[in-house]
Amino acid sequence: MTAPAVPFSLVIPAYNEENRIQLLFDEIPAFDGELIVVCDGTDATADRVSRIAARRTDLTIRCLVFDHRLGKGGGVIEGLNAARAPLVGYFDADGSTSIGEMQRLFSQLAHADAAIGSRWVPGSTLRVPQGFMRRMESRAFNFLIRLLFGLTYSDTQCGAKVFKKAAVDIVLPRMTSRGFEFDVELLWRLKRAGYSVTEVPIAWQNKGDSRVQKRDMIRMLKGLFAIRFGPGNV
Repeated sequence: MTAPAVPFSLVIPAYNEENRIQLLFDEIPAFDGELIVVCDGTDATADRVSRIAARRTDLTIRCLVFDHRLGKGGGVIEGLNAARAPLVGYFDADGSTSIGEMQRLFSQLAHADAAIGSRWVPGSTLRVPQGFMRRMESRAFNFLIRLLFGLTYSDTQCGAKVFKKAAVDIVLPRMTSRGFEFDVELLWRLKRAGYSVTEVPIAWQNKGDSRVQKRDMIRMLKGLFAIRFGPGNV
């Protein structure tokens, strides 16, 4: 049996990120794994990633291009399915979480099946915090998640998560969500399948320009109720 080509795979969902993707890669000095950028928008993100990959021969960069909108969760699913490493994960294209923090999360997989970054547990560092209303919305959302799904994590929506690929390969075929509620469903299905998830304090900074709008939050709420009370899930 041959060893995997890379030890880590990190997925970067990049919907219309042509203005930020270069900055993200500028902040990655090195990475001992593959970076999978999922492009499903209408701008020049894929072209920019291709140019970055040609210059940054020190990094292993793969670009998956789709001609239709996948949704945040859909993009992550495509990237995780394409990942070649035994340890996989995903983080946001806005650079709110550094590559160093992602590597620290990977080290937690020595004693867990999944490790998720959290902005709300002791030890976390918020270099640029969210605004007051966004924090209130986040806390209200977390309370709802606890009621609906029984998940006790302080922060299900932080864009920094890593897994043993063997674990996500089991639960991904059962996933139904493709939007921003994807994170909750993934953690819920991992828990139901008996996998261990550890929540890790993280250094994080709010980069602004959030892609989650009010209409997305309404869709998230509808999606969450559909997941929780859908056939076979009650």
